[in-house]
Amino acid sequence: MGRTAVDRSDGLMVVGTADRTAEVASRRWLPARTPDVAVPVGYLALAVWLTHRQWGRPDRLFHQAGDQILFEWMLARAARAVAGLENPLWSDALNAPGGVNLMANTSVLGLGVPLAPVTLLLGSQAAFVVAVVLCLAGTATAWYVLLRRRMVDAWPAAAVGGLVCGFAPGMIAQAGTHLHMAAQFLVPLILALVFRPEPGGRVWRHGVLLGLVVTYQVFLGEEVLLFVALAAGVLVGAYAIADPSAARRLAPSTAGRIGVGALVAGVLLAYPLWFQFFGPGHYRGMPFHAYSYQLDAASFTRFARQTLFGVDRPPGLLAPNPTEENSFFGVGLLLLAVVVAVWLRRRPLVRALAACGLVFALLSLGPRVRLDGRATDLPGPYRLIAELPLLDHVVPARFALVCIPVLGVLVALGVDRWVRRTAVDTAPARPRRRATVRLVGAAALAVALLPLVPTPIRTVSSRPVPAFVADGTWRTYLPAGRTLVPVPPVTNAGRSPGMLWSARTGLAFTAPGGFFIGPHAPGDPTARWGAPDRPTSLLLRRVAETGVVPPITETDRRQAVADLRHWRAAVVVQGGLHHGDPVRHTVEALLGPPREIDGALVWDVRPFVG
Repeated sequence: MGRTAVDRSDGLMVVGTADRTAEVASRRWLPARTPDVAVPVGYLALAVWLTHRQWGRPDRLFHQAGDQILFEWMLARAARAVAGLENPLWSDALNAPGGVNLMANTSVLGLGVPLAPVTLLLGSQAAFVVAVVLCLAGTATAWYVLLRRRMVDAWPAAAVGGLVCGFAPGMIAQAGTHLHMAAQFLVPLILALVFRPEPGGRVWRHGVLLGLVVTYQVFLGEEVLLFVALAAGVLVGAYAIADPSAARRLAPSTAGRIGVGALVAGVLLAYPLWFQFFGPGHYRGMPFHAYSYQLDAASFTRFARQTLFGVDRPPGLLAPNPTEENSFFGVGLLLLAVVVAVWLRRRPLVRALAACGLVFALLSLGPRVRLDGRATDLPGPYRLIAELPLLDHVVPARFALVCIPVLGVLVALGVDRWVRRTAVDTAPARPRRRATVRLVGAAALAVALLPLVPTPIRTVSSRPVPAFVADGTWRTYLPAGRTLVPVPPVTNAGRSPGMLWSARTGLAFTAPGGFFIGPHAPGDPTARWGAPDRPTSLLLRRVAETGVVPPITETDRRQAVADLRHWRAAVVVQGGLHHGDPVRHTVEALLGPPREIDGALVWDVRPFVG
């Protein structure tokens, strides 16, 4: 028998009638709370397994090594700020003598601050891997809770939906590199606070909570928050078209919650956002053309590299790089979503979800559509928004991340309807037909999801931190106010060892350069990667990349001394490098012979710098 309750098919927005017989049937063989414990534990176990190749392996990094180094450093910086009660929005441990505006970079303080004990006790690598596990398992669990409480009756439906939302190929690709994109565990909570299933209610209370959650999300990742706002806007518009009367009924309270939330978040974020856009080290624009990072239309039907049916090769022209494999859903999952959308088309929420997914899939194709590696003459809808403020900084390929929860919710709704249709208490007295329906449904779900089962996140080798740095021997060479200069000293990517050394030692020393976004020059806020180049840093970087030792002149030597003075250097240190010998010969030609101390080549430059 049915009973009046929140309609879990449209549970984000309206009130109706729901049938709880499937829920009752499931409780006959499981204690009431068993799934709500077992499912999150299962997500956690899966996340731990996916990251196991790096547990206890300081010589390994996830495949996009430069990005992991960046986020390790950010976690280490957050821990240092907590331990030393320092300003978490700024650091001068990098980019000496300029410093770095951390609020204007992906500092993930929302992860770094609570994980500070892990970082301080176990180091930045352990904290990073723990953060990856929490992002994946936390996102899946949050979607499971939202689906379970608002949208479906059968816990297996919520479990499958959470699995898709937390462990889709795009989430795995982002998690091993971009913590700010993978930290989506607050997204379901934001949506739950914005969309309440009844008009009126505690507008002020829910609005204040919304403002607090939005504030926290800013310190996890502003880009994800922007996607949530855009997706919510599209969802509201599509829902209003699908069910105008419900939209009119719910609009006042929804607008009230959003207004209160915006006010609370605006007050709390006023100073951090001022610091980001106008504080020291702020910049304008982006150091790359975002529109060039687009997805190929064919990528939606293919399998990602880190899946059961994927192949261990780069995605070629179907995605900008392995980190941005944000689609790759496979034909099976897309067909299943279409079947569910058609099957449940009478539900306004289903129609709104389908429209939202389609819009963001099209936006991810960039300004001009590519198909199977070839450019077409079809203009992409992204060009309509490419020049809008904030959106001009968004990587088009990441719009496809919105499709992940859309597909997860559609699958959950379909599984829920299938479970209820085949439940013993409600199905017709046709056991053979019921068995056939169950078999067909299970087969369709397996065909759609099995090819997307993730495999452990790939790792690459990492050169160890020299004992000279790791053990603190450098301290005898570094007086207060002076810097340790790694070789090569400045780079716009993760190739310089200095940032990894800094992270793994808890930011124990100050260094020039680093992997961040900053202004082009003190009087020019145009964005660029890393610190402004110095002639010596450019010289050593070219040698490290090519292995070719150029002729060194007296002018080069004088410039090297001038650059070392600019960096306030006390010691220059070279660890293991791909082209280590050519780099060593170049530095020797500039500064003279080094000393080999605890696995590193060391140049004491205090006599040069004074």
